[in-house]
Amino acid sequence: MTRAPMRTLVLLLGWLLVGCGTPYATVADGAGRPVMLLGFDPVAYFSHGGPQRGSAAHVVDLPARSYYFASAENRARFAADPARYEPQYGGFCASGAAFAVKLGSDPTAWAIRDGRLFIFGDVIGKTAWQLDPAWNVDHADRLWPAIADRGWRAQSLLAYADKVPHYLTGAQIRAQVEARYPGRPFPAYDPGGMLTNLFLKPPGWRAAEGFGQPALGYPP
Repeated sequence: MTRAPMRTLVLLLGWLLVGCGTPYATVADGAGRPVMLLGFDPVAYFSHGGPQRGSAAHVVDLPARSYYFASAENRARFAADPARYEPQYGGFCASGAAFAVKLGSDPTAWAIRDGRLFIFGDVIGKTAWQLDPAWNVDHADRLWPAIADRGWRAQSLLAYADKVPHYLTGAQIRAQVEARYPGRPFPAYDPGGMLTNLFLKPPGWRAAEGFGQPALGYPP
């Protein structure tokens, strides 16, 4: 099959699967609740200075997503102003979001910029984003309104098949990092493969299961 028919086939499959996958980077807890950030507390990034494990004893349910909190105080702060504390781009990797990709979510890979919480899929995503945070935020902000409500599997498949004009491959990003920081080794990390990330595992599986990093576990 030539490149053009293959691309058309992938696009058609993507549109058929447009509802496939949740619109947010959630995983199910033991009760079936769609939990964000693998159960980590979104307020803690601001008040505690980093990720902190939340508890089902302190939870806020929003449409299609729920958050755990480390304390009743943090829960109350979030409930009063969710938009202030929610991670950008549905909790998906902020680096991927700049290319309309909705994949990856590691609550231990994060940044706060201009009062906004950004989550990355892994150390590579964070390294790529840190090359030019303003560029990444600008592109992701422009793309996000059109893809926010789409299931993450379908949207990511569409994004790979019909790439945005500014798309950068992993090799191109690595070259930029190495040119910017000569002598600094690029992070060695196995992202797990496209098949696994797109079809076999939920968002955040690498962090949850300890694929190449300490296992955080799924929310109970």
